[in-house]
Amino acid sequence: MARNIQSLERAAAMLRLLAGGERRLGLSDIASSLGLAKGTAHGILRTLQQEGFVEQDDASGRYQLGAELLRLGTTYLDVHELRARALVWTDDLARSSGESVYLGVLHQQGVLIVHHVFRPDDSRQVLEIGAMQPLHSTALGKVLSAYDPVAHSEAIDADRKAFTDRTVCDLDDFEHILDMTRARGYAADVEETWEGVASVAAPIHDRRRMPVGSVGITGAVERLCRDGELRPELIAAVRDCARAVSRDLGAGRF
Repeated sequence: MARNIQSLERAAAMLRLLAGGERRLGLSDIASSLGLAKGTAHGILRTLQQEGFVEQDDASGRYQLGAELLRLGTTYLDVHELRARALVWTDDLARSSGESVYLGVLHQQGVLIVHHVFRPDDSRQVLEIGAMQPLHSTALGKVLSAYDPVAHSEAIDADRKAFTDRTVCDLDDFEHILDMTRARGYAADVEETWEGVASVAAPIHDRRRMPVGSVGITGAVERLCRDGELRPELIAAVRDCARAVSRDLGAGRF
């Protein structure tokens, strides 16, 4: 019988420890809980940190799970499954809102459109599946940046280009928008990416409540907005759609 590799067993035990209980743990707590010498525990933590599986808080020195581990944790969900689960709900959203519906996932440093439902009218439209959208200015991108740690890092590190006079590029202002997005459960883009175009999007979560995508509607400002603000009924419809897809993925009630 093949022998287990002790260092891997210890690393796995360390990750399980950080995944439960306290959000952050110090070196002494980790070493004590696992029955390891501090030097041994520190060596494993340093390796995990270099690989992005563990992060260390600069102020307290405590450790927590890293963004790379969270990113790997979502790869079990195939994009095709996400699209399949969203088909009925996105069709319903397009009918109820009268607008185009987009389903997006994080890809490299942007939002990859994996599903697009045309606006239900006779206007000429172009299928945008496979298109990329920016993280910092679009509603789909802001949602991913607000809820997905990897997307957040990508948006922070990226060159936040100004597409219009309304595009938010300053880091502090952008972080404030992400705080607002998390607080209200949706993101908005009113002429921040394209002149005359507005959009609203909400997050989709899997059975572990981890963000796996975003869904939203896009259309002319005069249709999506009233008195300069997004229409509440459209916001509610988008959030309902996101919750429905999340429930189909096993996330339960939000």
